[in-house]
Amino acid sequence: QVQLVEAGGGLVQPGGSLRLSCAASGSISRINDMGWYRQVLGKERELVAVITSGGSTNYADSVKGRFTISRDNAKNTVYLQMSSLRFEDTAVYYCNADYITITPDTVIAGRSWGQGTQVTVSS
Repeated sequence: QVQLVEAGGGLVQPGGSLRLSCAASGSISRINDMGWYRQVLGKERELVAVITSGGSTNYADSVKGRFTISRDNAKNTVYLQMSSLRFEDTAVYYCNADYITITPDTVIAGRSWGQGTQVTVSS
């Protein structure tokens, strides 16, 4: 299996900053898109930001100008730098990776999710 391990969540005051990381490991030939999602209790999981293997990015309107997604392909790691945090940014944040595993006999496309990390913005 492909595993995603997240780190960096915590409690922060409004206006503060946090940096999340997500490292992928396992049988991976290529990682395509990587992204960050967030979910509040009772609501659907929503896309926060996505980055392609070539470095193109897209953001939800609610985080544009405040969050930055990046990746280190050599480390199979994606990051989310969050600044100017607001109360409404409080959520469980999940990373995602779409990947391809190639063997002499098979080509497999898959998707993995991180375990989630809590971000709480409170005064």
